[in-house]
Amino acid sequence: MNVFIRWVGIAPLLMISLAWAQTDTAPDVDEIVHRANHVAYFLGKDGRAQVQMLITDNQGRKRQRSFTILRRDDSDSESIDDRGYLGEQKLYVYFHRPSDVNKMVFLVHKKTDTDDDRWLYLPALDLVKRIAASDKRTSFVGSDYFYEDVSGRSVDADDHELLKTTDNYYVLRHTPKDPASVEFSYYDMYVHKESFIPVQIEFYDTNGDKYRVARALKVETVQGYPTVTEASMENLKTGGVTRMRYSQVSYDIGLPEEIFTERFLRAPPVNYLR
Repeated sequence: MNVFIRWVGIAPLLMISLAWAQTDTAPDVDEIVHRANHVAYFLGKDGRAQVQMLITDNQGRKRQRSFTILRRDDSDSESIDDRGYLGEQKLYVYFHRPSDVNKMVFLVHKKTDTDDDRWLYLPALDLVKRIAASDKRTSFVGSDYFYEDVSGRSVDADDHELLKTTDNYYVLRHTPKDPASVEFSYYDMYVHKESFIPVQIEFYDTNGDKYRVARALKVETVQGYPTVTEASMENLKTGGVTRMRYSQVSYDIGLPEEIFTERFLRAPPVNYLR
């Protein structure tokens, strides 16, 4: 569904036909950014995945989370060339296990011209909590991922620079347009040249020190789409690592729009969560 990844041996796995690939001309940085964003967050018109999350702290203690992610795009088209894929998007994350998070729901409405709307339903309190825009760079359910890692960061939030091109990767640097709104100074992204999947993302603090690294650990082709089925996020300052495994991934299943409303925070759509 969403990907922050490290890559080993991708070329035999993916055969993506792109018109520009028939020439010797590499795409410009804007093209790379949008193709990477499309592959990471916008494959198909909608999607579903079962996720197993394993959180390991610096002492080796482990915690697990099990949840289902549903995603629906409200874009006019899937075109990358005219940025038609960048319509509004909705995410519904339903937690199954452990018992202390059972029936908890994270709902996101991604906007194109304003801050995203985010809600968290806490069943133990029967409370719907709005997540402020300032909280999107905080821990997602106690893991090393942030809320924004799960729902995705707007391509318009950063300035983008192509640092270099290697045999297999485009290496991009993304610098926030509003530095006060984030805890990082910049992040570097390694984008696979053939598939445009971001294969590794390295976040740097204001001292220029690398402190978070997102990687892909496994990729499979699902319904013709290159799909990350295992990923990790490492916090180099705390020593924590979170790994996510995706299973039963499917695209274009016809998720109804009404699922992604506040009413379904308390009444989950069980037929779509299995």
